[in-house]
Amino acid sequence: MPLSLSAEANGADTSPLGLQLGLPFVPAAHLLSRGFVSQRPAPLHAYKSLTSAGPRSGMFSGSIAEEGDMALQCTKSAGHWKIVVWDEEGFQGRRHEFTAECPSVLELGFETVRSLKVLSGAWVGFEHAGFQGQQYVLERGEYPCWDAWSGNTAYPAERLTSFRPVACANHRDSRLTIFEQENFLGRKGELSDDYPSLQAMGWDGNEVGSFHVQSGAWVCSQFPGYRGFQYVLECDHHSGDYKHFREWGTHAQTFQVQSVRRIQQ
Repeated sequence: MPLSLSAEANGADTSPLGLQLGLPFVPAAHLLSRGFVSQRPAPLHAYKSLTSAGPRSGMFSGSIAEEGDMALQCTKSAGHWKIVVWDEEGFQGRRHEFTAECPSVLELGFETVRSLKVLSGAWVGFEHAGFQGQQYVLERGEYPCWDAWSGNTAYPAERLTSFRPVACANHRDSRLTIFEQENFLGRKGELSDDYPSLQAMGWDGNEVGSFHVQSGAWVCSQFPGYRGFQYVLECDHHSGDYKHFREWGTHAQTFQVQSVRRIQQ
């Protein structure tokens, strides 16, 4: 799917440019388990080259203030969310099942969570209680030990202490607008697909100043290849508006974002 970029300079009109990335998305956890992803950011020449495409119709344009009539498309799954956690690796030890958010496993007598299985829905796990610290996207599957959820981030956390569902994840209908500067200023681009390298598809620099999530849920990563710190962005949080990196999570300390993908429900 194409990413449309637009900019305004000196009052002159500019035409959006569609750029298409010819690289299929492969979940980071699968890449890591097969040894395809290293702990260091990959050089940009490792990604496929881009081909130009014509302008798209219905592209996001104008400032956020001018888009006040745009309804947020956040469709919650008709199903439910279920995650099972254990306090030892390999699905051993004490066990507990969640179907709703858990601010602290400490209140259940757990010291930490060291393995888990996501049975339905998408979840985000946090390093500390109260949904604080590093964030880890947990999609359907098994996580027998801590490196299964954090091995690709380059900043591993050996424990998870709080969890919540990602209610608005919608892989088929996800739209995200990225801005060069904070407060929705500067150059911007519209995304509706997964991008393992924003720079490879034409984004200048290695930073994104702000985000507007029009639909679905996204995870942004500090480095190409979905590595480094993860930041979960949802259309039903902050009204979909993330004006500054301080709103991305308590662990965010920089505007650096170099890869983005949709969260799967």
